[in-house]
Amino acid sequence: MIEDNETIEEFLAQHSVDVEEAVRKAAAAEIMPRFRQLAAHEVDQKAGPHDLVTDADRLAEQYLTGALRALLPGSAVVGEEAVHADPASYGALRGDAPVWIVDPVDGTRQFVHGDEGFCTLIALARRGVLLASWTYAPARDQLATAIRGQGAFLDGERLHSGTPEPGRALEVATSHPDYTTDEQKRGLLGLWTDGIAPRACGSAGLEYLAVARGELDATAFSWEAAWDHAAGILLVEEAGGAHLTRAGEPFRITGGNALPFTAARDVATARRVAGLLQQGVG
Repeated sequence: MIEDNETIEEFLAQHSVDVEEAVRKAAAAEIMPRFRQLAAHEVDQKAGPHDLVTDADRLAEQYLTGALRALLPGSAVVGEEAVHADPASYGALRGDAPVWIVDPVDGTRQFVHGDEGFCTLIALARRGVLLASWTYAPARDQLATAIRGQGAFLDGERLHSGTPEPGRALEVATSHPDYTTDEQKRGLLGLWTDGIAPRACGSAGLEYLAVARGELDATAFSWEAAWDHAAGILLVEEAGGAHLTRAGEPFRITGGNALPFTAARDVATARRVAGLLQQGVG
């Protein structure tokens, strides 16, 4: 059991490469053999026709849960599929133990449709503080990593989110209309204005990676499930970006955020987008 932040840093220095190995093995064993090979009985619906889960999601999460707990005894795991089965397990985010936050296949709809735009997301946090993250796009063999205070990297190359070009409309990836309620759509209305070019998001994890790379100016999301956001939030932050809720506060992975919220290439862009979100009707 980890006792303090110093020993967490020591753990990451020694074992971050083991986490990378675990995520690659999970993808190789459970995800990629099913990519473009899914049978009908391997795909189910959860909340509705757009909320899909596959055998790859379930089995990759099981693999990662075992591997990550073995790497860090005493840690908890908050995984998307485990929380779906037992919502109370989400409470581990507010506990004292280190917690792994896992989305085995972020962008399940893309995965089901044979699109490469999906990834596996892992973050390590304690007491609500994000410490490290891994974003792996197995169909593209891209791995992005971040450790708090040590920067963000894609395949070993340091990421810098940079600053949007002055005078150009900001490209903002927003919650996909298929996954948002009418109230959530109203909360995003402030983005439909001059100087903003909103578009529906794909995999949240890959949108965060695009912000960290400086290829996308910002995101604006209406939901706060930690497995979708934890890895990307830290990646953007360590690349030089920022995140703010509609209330102008940093996003909290433990929940209770004023939604929607944004993650952006720099502080000024985050403030601009958060200000526009305040104009939405929630």
